[in-house]
Amino acid sequence: VAGEHTWPDKGSLYIATTHTQARYALPGVIKGFIERYPRVSLHMHQGSPTQIAEAVSKGNADFAIATEALHLYDDLVMLPCYHWNRSIVVTPDHPLAATSSVTIEALAKYPLVTYTFGFTGRSELDTAFNRAGLTPRIVFTATDADVIKTYVRLGLGVGVIASMAVDPLADPDLVRIDAHDIFSHSTTKIGFRRSTFLRSYMYDFIQRFAPHLTRDVVDTAVALRSNEEIEAMFQDIKLPEK
Repeated sequence: VAGEHTWPDKGSLYIATTHTQARYALPGVIKGFIERYPRVSLHMHQGSPTQIAEAVSKGNADFAIATEALHLYDDLVMLPCYHWNRSIVVTPDHPLAATSSVTIEALAKYPLVTYTFGFTGRSELDTAFNRAGLTPRIVFTATDADVIKTYVRLGLGVGVIASMAVDPLADPDLVRIDAHDIFSHSTTKIGFRRSTFLRSYMYDFIQRFAPHLTRDVVDTAVALRSNEEIEAMFQDIKLPEK
């Protein structure tokens, strides 16, 4: 607290998150933040949703940024940041490459390369197949979209990854097919302990990552008793899509 008054722009910020967030959602935010706060040292821990939740609960990280296993974060204040969905990626010579949209029945016919269970919206993939009464043929899983794309290029199967992880410049050799008709969107949230004293630069980081999370909105959410009440608070707010 004393540091906030003496050195408002000096301190540290520890963020626990997954590879997908660190690699695709955060770079622009972090670049701008570091330029604005050169005296704040920023540390990023990458891990599984369980490790992320634990790091924040134990006080080893200030913020958790995650999509999966949000029940692990019940003791944290969890604020919705943005919705995102998935894309199918294939090599240009794959039969699906010529189609602009794919049904889940068509997808079920091919071997799939996707995220390890518990990472980056993988549970929604399983839910979608269960809903259709189908079983996905998953031949390879990884926690990292770049690794998944490598194995798609090797012809191992059809990739299902976060749309934000497909870059037309970096991946000109892959064909991307939008999959939002097959899968429901997932929501990425930022979380922190209720007891955390939020420094001014922490509020700023939250708003840079999710512009609708202004200081007033964050304070209002913190005053609520549960994450269910926070969910209800954001029900009518249209979140950004990535």
